[in-house]
Amino acid sequence: MKPVEPQHHMVWADDIRFHVVEAGEGPTIVLVAGYPQSVYAWRRVIPLLAQNSHVIALDLPGQGDSDKPLGGYDTKTTSARVRALMSAMNQERYLFVGHDIGSWVGYAYAHHFADDLRGLVLLDGNIPGVTLQPTLTLGPDNWRNWHFLFNPIADLPEALLAGRERILIEWFFSRKTANWRATFSREDIDEYERVYQAPGGTRGMLGYYRAVLEDIEQNSSLMTTKIAVPVLALGGEVGSAPDLFERMKPLGTDVRGGLIPRSGHYIPEEEPEALVREISSFASTLPQ
Repeated sequence: MKPVEPQHHMVWADDIRFHVVEAGEGPTIVLVAGYPQSVYAWRRVIPLLAQNSHVIALDLPGQGDSDKPLGGYDTKTTSARVRALMSAMNQERYLFVGHDIGSWVGYAYAHHFADDLRGLVLLDGNIPGVTLQPTLTLGPDNWRNWHFLFNPIADLPEALLAGRERILIEWFFSRKTANWRATFSREDIDEYERVYQAPGGTRGMLGYYRAVLEDIEQNSSLMTTKIAVPVLALGGEVGSAPDLFERMKPLGTDVRGGLIPRSGHYIPEEEPEALVREISSFASTLPQ
């Protein structure tokens, strides 16, 4: 296959400068990553999808090389900001793929802007108030979700993490990946460390956790209506949300899904080829 060279550029929308990576031609697929990551999480997926699709991967507000606004990190506001970006890029119909926090945004997006979507792909995400419940009980699995309690605390996480971002990043990758040494190189960790050490980098992504209670309230209302667009819900076999498909089935009119074998939480980097096969197969069934 002909190599596809992704292009990086900045796009202004809704008073925010978004970092965007774009590649390929064809039906548009939008890729949104989560924590503690950036658009770099899609580096192995973009060239594969771009063989037959127009791929737009973006850093959310507060993430990566996008601007870091002081507020507006609830998923209703964030989905409106992303939609403003899509409008600025003249995109009217697309498949939305969200991993981790990207899946939180995707869930809200499918409710608020269903007419824009051909479909929705959710990847190993615990969506506040939907597949993640508002209370966490003490137990041996607390290591999986401790950050939902720590990250929302005002100021303390920034103070404790300053200069120690790499420790946090490596902790998540080493514990939530099936084989983290085979998945992440030193250079990969360097890139994630770079964006989280940048001014506002840590604070920006903590904003999404500080808005979780807003998300829970918003999602409790959204859940009274089923998602109207087709949904593909995929968990990692040893990921954070292996039950994502089962949890999402009652919440949409057309929900498909299952597990990505041999993958932990970071599916786009652990099993990019398997993920692209799933996305491509799903996309082939969707109306243009």
